Amino acid sequence: MTELDDVLPEIEETLGSTVVAVAPVTGGGYTPARRCRVDLADGRRAFVKAPSDTLTATWLRQELGFYATAKGDFLPAVWGMGQGTVPWLALEFLPSGWPPPWTPESVAEVRAALDALHEAPVPDGLPRLSDDSPFVTGWRRVAEAPERFLSTGACDEAWLTRHLDTLLDVTGPQVLAGSSVLHLDVRSDNTCLTDRGAVLVDWNLAAVGNPQLDLAFWLPSLALETGVPPAEPGLDPGVVAMVAGFFAGFAGEPDIPTAPRVRPFQRAQLRVALPWAARALGLPEPHPR
Repeated sequence: MTELDDVLPEIEETLGSTVVAVAPVTGGGYTPARRCRVDLADGRRAFVKAPSDTLTATWLRQELGFYATAKGDFLPAVWGMGQGTVPWLALEFLPSGWPPPWTPESVAEVRAALDALHEAPVPDGLPRLSDDSPFVTGWRRVAEAPERFLSTGACDEAWLTRHLDTLLDVTGPQVLAGSSVLHLDVRSDNTCLTDRGAVLVDWNLAAVGNPQLDLAFWLPSLALETGVPPAEPGLDPGVVAMVAGFFAGFAGEPDIPTAPRVRPFQRAQLRVALPWAARALGLPEPHPR
């Protein structure tokens, strides 16, 4: 038995070659989706992703819809996909080029890829970010259950009480306005530095909206990996506050049994994003507890 037995016949038929070896790919990704390296009899090697449960199946079908119509050098080469009972996706295998470490040149490559993405044509059927998206509702979630946010220790109750209305005011639907294709999950484990530039993977969250959101969502994780706090004076302070709100709204939720790394990573990003939002808005620095 291999991790992909239920879809191997489809993969072989679509790729036109027999699968001779399957090995799990570990180290990246925060969801329990099945990720494998597949060696083919014709000498090719592919990266294959398949779901492990209903939720990852839904995410994968969303990603397949994006790959079916999107184009750009910022995308990996798609070798095949299956939309049957068990969806699957086969991409070119990228064995190296995954940061960190980061250099000024590699950061510039990702910025260039994001610029190209945001100028690309919008694929058919790509949804527009709405004001009920979880990316938007973070501070509303905090207002409804402040104790969960405060349990992260990112600030004290007095700071939150004093500034929550401001954070709610500046993160309204106006922050979403835009007509660019967005990735919305730019992190080092979704970014490969190749000879043709930075390539982005994991597109299940893709949507249409304000291009500043991609950069703003990337910078907290980049800061964790470089030790350099984010500082982007050109970004709308409301965008920065929305990013902080996303992490504030989820970091205090219970850990996810099937994805145990998600909440700790959100809490770490919150510790970066909240002071950044305070600086952008001219608010007093929150003092972590």
